[in-house]
Amino acid sequence: MSSSEAAECFAKHGIVPDILPAAPAALLTVTYGGGLVVDKGAELTPTQVKAHPTVEWDAEPGAMYTLLLTDPDAPSRKEPKFREWHHWLVVNIPGTQIATGDVLTEYVGAGPPDGTGLHRYVFLLFKQKQKLSCKEKRIPKTSGDNRAKFSTSKFVAKYDLGTPVAGNFFQAKYDSYVPKLYKQLSGKK
Repeated sequence: MSSSEAAECFAKHGIVPDILPAAPAALLTVTYGGGLVVDKGAELTPTQVKAHPTVEWDAEPGAMYTLLLTDPDAPSRKEPKFREWHHWLVVNIPGTQIATGDVLTEYVGAGPPDGTGLHRYVFLLFKQKQKLSCKEKRIPKTSGDNRAKFSTSKFVAKYDLGTPVAGNFFQAKYDSYVPKLYKQLSGKK
């Protein structure tokens, strides 16, 4: 995807300006189990995205990255009073080794409330200028606390991350998996 195609796609779906002032230059490769590929806003179900995806990009040697997944449509696109609800945030990723980065927010999949229509789930990758020392509270996958009203733009400004180097997104609406996710986020098994 060229930078103009990325800009057009992110603008068409309102990600620019809802989350970012500018679109990423490249497409981030995100794959869920069974070979499901995130493809510029195509619809996936909460059931399909409940497990941690594989994320790939062309990393610069020696570079560190920040990866995040956010939903700007909480609780709905019409009334996003909890914009943004972040689903995953990892900093200090050496190269493409996400598992060795510092996890600030553990991954949870899509969980749009029943009757709220399609939500956008946006993956963004930033190249860091240096190792980050983040004071943000660590959020486990068993907690919904401190995920609402996240601001990608404020986080990016705070840590001087600039424009994302890559991104991608999917859309999802409620399915039968969502109540299980809500139970997980409440800390119950």
